[in-house]
Amino acid sequence: MKKKKIIVPLLLLLAVAVYFVGFYKDKNLKYIPEHADAVVLIDTKKLTGQYLFSFVTHPSKWSGNKTKNKTGSVRDSGIKIPDFLQIFHIKDTKFSEWYSVLELKDPQRLIAFLKKQKFTVKGNNHFQKDQIFLMIEGSHCIVGTSDLAFETIKKGLLQSPANPVWEADQFIQNTLGSISVISGQKIQNFSIELHDDEIEIKNNSNPEAFHSIASKLEKRNQFLELELDKENLRNFSLFFHKSIVDSSQATSLKATANIEQVNDTIISYEYDDNFNEVEKKSFQKITQPNYIIDIQSKNPEKTWGYFQSKKWINGESQFTAIPFQPNEITRNNNGVIIKSTRKPVILSPQLKENYILIRNNALLYSSLKALSNTEKRIISDIDYVLYGNKSQNYWVKIKAKKGDLPLILRW
Repeated sequence: MKKKKIIVPLLLLLAVAVYFVGFYKDKNLKYIPEHADAVVLIDTKKLTGQYLFSFVTHPSKWSGNKTKNKTGSVRDSGIKIPDFLQIFHIKDTKFSEWYSVLELKDPQRLIAFLKKQKFTVKGNNHFQKDQIFLMIEGSHCIVGTSDLAFETIKKGLLQSPANPVWEADQFIQNTLGSISVISGQKIQNFSIELHDDEIEIKNNSNPEAFHSIASKLEKRNQFLELELDKENLRNFSLFFHKSIVDSSQATSLKATANIEQVNDTIISYEYDDNFNEVEKKSFQKITQPNYIIDIQSKNPEKTWGYFQSKKWINGESQFTAIPFQPNEITRNNNGVIIKSTRKPVILSPQLKENYILIRNNALLYSSLKALSNTEKRIISDIDYVLYGNKSQNYWVKIKAKKGDLPLILRW
């Protein structure tokens, strides 16, 4: 009886410990500023659980590389891993600027970790490696793809005595992660799900229509295919020029492209012994696309006039806004067509859907010299990226090549 009296409380304590370690989550999001317009959340406990399950069910991984990482791991870097990793974008900043605030268990350990990772010390507890910036402020660390908003974040989140606190349930519902777009009081959420060989981002729990598009496109082999209506064009133009769609009168766009490696001639000049100028030719291999773009317009004449006003059409009827030359632009009764002239490309059959498909190609890797070997390996593992839209439903699939291990163990 005495043993039972001891075992029962121990089991209860163990159950409570397992709950708090593995399942309980602090849903208060203290490190998202009030003026954020986009938020990415990652449920770190769900991610850890998914990793452990995949690890246990794939014994081939157990006897993997046991060599210790001499530079250490993030978990040993002095950072307190949050239940929800909070990454945000601040309104009226560049699309490429994303930030996160992390609590620290040991700032000195983090500094030592950053030095091992070969971060450059910029002074005043600022560090940088490539496009990753960090600033240590007391028991917190601000991380970003830029450091332009560090001071604003420090004053707004770390020095303000009372910050408005968001709740995780406003952004994420039982998925691995989420991407949320904030507009005033409206929040539009997109779930992130990680499967064995693909990542899905969507705002609809029943993406059968998108699977139908994917099954049709998977049978093709073009590098790039897309069809977009006016609303999708307007959404994507926000990244480039807000008024381009309305000003150009464009109503839809369809494009097909392939890539190939070509010899590029470089002409330079040097002088001989008699100081005569001598032309010297050299060659380098570059990756260039062959493409055709069909822009439908409700007023082709105005579309043509808009492109001329932007000086995008030169005297040789080339569309100079596309840097890959040579090409030609022509006008017809339905709009304008832009196509490369080196090797003709035929438009893919129309699906009458909204989608963008980018298929992986080994020729891309020669253009990614700035990436690390790990980043190149991850990209080389991707088969294609597909975006789809139907009404108010959006979907993005990042499809990886088939492998012996699920993505969470590969990447």
